[in-house]
Amino acid sequence: RSRRQRQMCIRDRFMTVRVRYAPSPTGFLHIGNARTALYNYLFAKHHGGDFILRIEDTDIERNVEGGEESQMNYLRWLGIEWDESFDVGGEYGPYRQLERLDIYRKYVDELIEKGLAYKCYCTSEELEAEREAMSTHGHDNIHYSRRCLNATGEELAELEARGEYVVRIKVPENEVYTFNDIVRGEISFNSEDFGDWVIMKSNGIPTYNFAVVVDDYLMKITHVFRGEEHITNTPKQMMVYRAFGWDVPTFAHMTLIVNENGKKLSKRDKDTVQFIEQYANMGYLPEALFNFIALLGWSPGIEEEILSHEQLIELFDEKRLSKSPSTFDKNKLSYINNRYIKALEDEELLELCMPHLVEEGILEGKTTAWAMELISLFHDRLSYGAEIVDLYDEFFSEELELDEEAQAFIAQDGVSETLKAFKTELEALEDFNAEGIQAAIKAAGKAAGAKGKMLFMPCRIATTGQMHGPDLPKALALLGKDTVISRIEKFI
Repeated sequence: RSRRQRQMCIRDRFMTVRVRYAPSPTGFLHIGNARTALYNYLFAKHHGGDFILRIEDTDIERNVEGGEESQMNYLRWLGIEWDESFDVGGEYGPYRQLERLDIYRKYVDELIEKGLAYKCYCTSEELEAEREAMSTHGHDNIHYSRRCLNATGEELAELEARGEYVVRIKVPENEVYTFNDIVRGEISFNSEDFGDWVIMKSNGIPTYNFAVVVDDYLMKITHVFRGEEHITNTPKQMMVYRAFGWDVPTFAHMTLIVNENGKKLSKRDKDTVQFIEQYANMGYLPEALFNFIALLGWSPGIEEEILSHEQLIELFDEKRLSKSPSTFDKNKLSYINNRYIKALEDEELLELCMPHLVEEGILEGKTTAWAMELISLFHDRLSYGAEIVDLYDEFFSEELELDEEAQAFIAQDGVSETLKAFKTELEALEDFNAEGIQAAIKAAGKAAGAKGKMLFMPCRIATTGQMHGPDLPKALALLGKDTVISRIEKFI
């Protein structure tokens, strides 16, 4: 190995892993951004490193009121904690970009002094006219002509007299930008593919590709995990690293998340819930969502997919990040959340479901004991808290809707006699509870000469409209005597 390679190996062995998640407060935390944050977090914790949260708030016009606070709240709700940020401190702040403008200005001036960047006074109208002219003449690469860089004498004085300017980086000629991406392997770009791009706007605010490099360098970021849409930003950022002579971090560009039709998951995709806040409001468990998102483009290398926070940290291996798009499987999310719900105590599940029961007025006139019975009845079937309302509505519906199989079953000979016997036994009950109902089913079977499936199935279908479901005596006790008998009468 060369001396340079040996030095890099030694550095990599002993350096502290430092990664960052840098949201823009132009919106709220959605699945894609949550995954980016989560993978950075898992990588840092797996390697005993630091996870930094910084805010890229320079897109002032698009910033959403409450966006920053909401994103941080729901990252914490998921179980993602950071080691450094404006709220917990750290030695590499400030952690909001708008508070770092003097820092960016200093590095922009340094590039100008070195002749690696320059002021551009061209108006947007002039730039558009220039692009149109190049397009008309059949130019393959339509780049800025460097008019302001090459201007001399009188023209330069006229340009400078305009006062307002942006700063452009001078893109080197005949350079290749190659990086070894953790997910995708070696990727290369040629400098000829880029024109002299703007690193600082006329209002003194840096552009993304410049600010992110300065921030990552000063905050000692070693690895950058982000979405594949940033791949084309990487060569521009490498230009800035090279201009200052800084080491380039290791990149990992994660593949797209697609919907079940194979199309990119978009905020406009109405068929898929996008935002973490919505999942929290619907009664999903943060541990389940953390688990599910971790599997959106990464495999743990074992068959078990229900994995705790600690297990995911221990198992996380960046080499197992997928090279193919990840499908957002709603059924898988429901399955995972259901597994976590099954592990809850009834009291915990009632707390999860309570806001939805209250909102729908279901608990009016009901006791806490009744609510606990309801929760207990559907505990194993629930995929998320708000689903308790759908299950309740289906269960207590005035009109039962039978599928073809149930209709065919209950039309069999002898079913009517069984239901009449069951109704008689239930009417005689003084205490309409699960124990009494269980005894009534047995007694009806003896009276009608029915047993097994021909006893229990008619009783279930006639009272719940379904061939399968929760414990029947407990379910009927919850429905109440009048409702149950009324339903049986309709079927008789």
